[in-house]
Amino acid sequence: MGLDLRICPACGDRADRPLVAGAVLTCRECRHEWPFRKLPLFALTGPSGAGKSTMGPLLAERFGGDVVVLEQDILWIDALHDDVAAFRAVWLRMAAVLHQNGRPVVLCGTVAPPEFEPLPERAFFSDIHYLALVSTPESLGRRLRARPAWREWDEPRIEEMLEFNDWLQKSADELGVGLFDTTDVSTAATADHVEKWIRDRLPG
Repeated sequence: MGLDLRICPACGDRADRPLVAGAVLTCRECRHEWPFRKLPLFALTGPSGAGKSTMGPLLAERFGGDVVVLEQDILWIDALHDDVAAFRAVWLRMAAVLHQNGRPVVLCGTVAPPEFEPLPERAFFSDIHYLALVSTPESLGRRLRARPAWREWDEPRIEEMLEFNDWLQKSADELGVGLFDTTDVSTAATADHVEKWIRDRLPG
């Protein structure tokens, strides 16, 4: 079995839209069937400045290899800037490949269910669990304005992130996204909450 789940190990055909039933893939070309590891994906989301990047190394240390913690922005390269759907699809394929090693992925990045759920690659996961770290507009604005200049947080971009923060909080129930407000919560307490949220949803 290859690690790229889109490619049939029998005939080599690549499927843009995989044919999945349970944890079994079927090649549309030759009808070969093969099993794969279908694990849950954990999306730690929320606006920039709410604490996702801070959580990454803390979670990696706490889980000690039981899960793989990834930072979404490492693949935010020029080739993908003009096609956000392709960027999301690449991340789902990457997570699915890592899942074939037997460890669930925690992806830290600004994403919402409407950006993942319609993609063909969604079929590679048993569930995608979403937890959004959010904050008050005042606190979030202060954090973003305090960031170093190279991160290019000008006022229009900050306003866009504040709108996303507001939308997430208003839409969380409808979207099936958990919320955790980090405004007055310590980094350690936030990590405790996120760790428990993940452990409660791990297979087995």
